[in-house]
Amino acid sequence: MKALVVVFALILCRTAVADAVAEPLELTGLWQQGSVLRGQVPPGSELLLDDQPVKVSEAGEFVFGLDRDAAAKAQLSLTLPSGETVATRYPVAPREYRIQKVTGVPQKTVTPSPEQQERSRKEAAKVWQARQLRRDATDFLQDFKWPLIGPITGVYGSQRVYNGKPGRPHYGVDIAAPTGTVVTAPAAGLVTLAEPDLFFSGGTLIVDHGHGLSSTFIHLSKVSVKVGQKVQQGDAIAEVGATGRATGPHLDWRMNWLDRRVDPTTLVGPMPEPSAAP
Repeated sequence: MKALVVVFALILCRTAVADAVAEPLELTGLWQQGSVLRGQVPPGSELLLDDQPVKVSEAGEFVFGLDRDAAAKAQLSLTLPSGETVATRYPVAPREYRIQKVTGVPQKTVTPSPEQQERSRKEAAKVWQARQLRRDATDFLQDFKWPLIGPITGVYGSQRVYNGKPGRPHYGVDIAAPTGTVVTAPAAGLVTLAEPDLFFSGGTLIVDHGHGLSSTFIHLSKVSVKVGQKVQQGDAIAEVGATGRATGPHLDWRMNWLDRRVDPTTLVGPMPEPSAAP
């Protein structure tokens, strides 16, 4: 990981009055809403983010995410192989989210029929299941790359108003591109969902990066990989489209850490200039 590694000295206490020793915990990333943080602890340690277990690899590597509306403080609890434990609270910086008005969306997708709602519930269950893996793989340690180079037309966390009706917050980053433009894997992973036509998201692909971190790509015109297939960073995995609830061709790239919706741009940084595209 190229990002600056911040080392926090954690004071480990056997009791409130016991002797303390310093033990490093390495973290990469910002404590802010929507962020993905990666790091390392001594092998054999256990880690909790608030009350959520954080998977730790045999080498002590881990990843976790903070959702869009994360509370102002988060607690990280580290238990070493010796049994010594410390709980440390970190301030979580708030973010300001953009309000976007989207017109021209077919009314049937803004207010679906009962049959369409039933379809979308079944599809949502399938998507949820595809995100439940907690593989031992540590593909999340790679330096993530943009799956597509182009203008950003939608940002994480924004509140969209469809045809005058407020919708759910937008949890991805939208990149405009012509239909058929190739989408590449931002990091290695395992394909856990490959659907050509879901009601809301159209062509939908999920790639699991290990330890509960996954990328979702939606509105695709073509899904080029299959469930169970391992992909490497830079592999062609799909093509841009305007399927599902979309008003024009673009890629909507989303990311989850388990059930927490996180901002993929916290792993890739600013969009490169078009000339920088491979």
